[in-house]
Amino acid sequence: MMATAHSKRLSASGMGQTLLLLVALAVPLFGGAYWIHVGAILWYYAILASSWTLLAGFAGQFSFAHLMFAALGGYASALIVVHMGTAYFPLAIITGVVLAIVVGALIGFMVLRLSGPYLALFTLAISEVFRMILIAEEHITRGSLGLQVPRFFKGDSDIPYYYLGLALLVGSMLLMGFLLRTRVGLFLRAIREDEGATQASGVNTTHYKILVFVVTSGIAAIAGIYYAHFIGILTPNMMILPEMGIVIAMAVIGGIESLPGAVVGAAIVYLLSELLREYGELRFVLLGLALILVQRFARNGLLPLIERFGRRPAVSSRLAVPDGASEKPHGN
Repeated sequence: MMATAHSKRLSASGMGQTLLLLVALAVPLFGGAYWIHVGAILWYYAILASSWTLLAGFAGQFSFAHLMFAALGGYASALIVVHMGTAYFPLAIITGVVLAIVVGALIGFMVLRLSGPYLALFTLAISEVFRMILIAEEHITRGSLGLQVPRFFKGDSDIPYYYLGLALLVGSMLLMGFLLRTRVGLFLRAIREDEGATQASGVNTTHYKILVFVVTSGIAAIAGIYYAHFIGILTPNMMILPEMGIVIAMAVIGGIESLPGAVVGAAIVYLLSELLREYGELRFVLLGLALILVQRFARNGLLPLIERFGRRPAVSSRLAVPDGASEKPHGN
């Protein structure tokens, strides 16, 4: 019975995700240009939030360098296209992703023997150093003035970017979901729960921590490349600490131990910030308040609450009519 209930929950969750995907696909059909643009940017944040969830929520590695890899991929791709032409888009994309993976592997090898606040502080420091380099090297990156980036598609319509971003999000979710269903996912959860015990069991914990760091670095780079060639300009401000805080808030509000939860959190936080934009900086205070409330009343994020609310009528129905019993009264 427990297995049946679990399979029903998985089936309901899969149906819910399929429904959300269909709604997302239909948005350009009835949404205006403004909301299509908002949705296209939302996919960028959703990719970042879900990949950070894989790193922090499943592997227990709290990193502040996630946006650094997005910027690294974006700037590498942009500079190649700026200097070599749009015919080199494929080379630029591959270079940006590979560079982020290599840098992620090097950083992971150096710092992932650390844990807790030491890892967080190191990644925060290295991210800030990279941001200072982008500002200082004006002759290459144009510093705070911003680097003009050629866009992927001709024309002013954001619809191609909307569907491209959605495709990248779905692809990254499938990749991360596959990884979590393998023994790698089992080891990552074990490392999160008790790294010492996992290592004592014969698991090379450093190997798997570097692996997940490399995978999430590559995914963040893909998000950064998409963002660069969609927005058309890159500045070092894309990796300031408040931006990283927004990505973390998205993951926590949606559910830090759930990849779909991170996407839901990204949608809630980003759409809320757009609706509250008229309040200026006050909207960040309101988002911080929302984060506090979620941590107080829904420590596993909002997605489990939404799923539980959706299952409540079915649970009540099963309680009213036990399995195997007829709904019609039996005659005497």
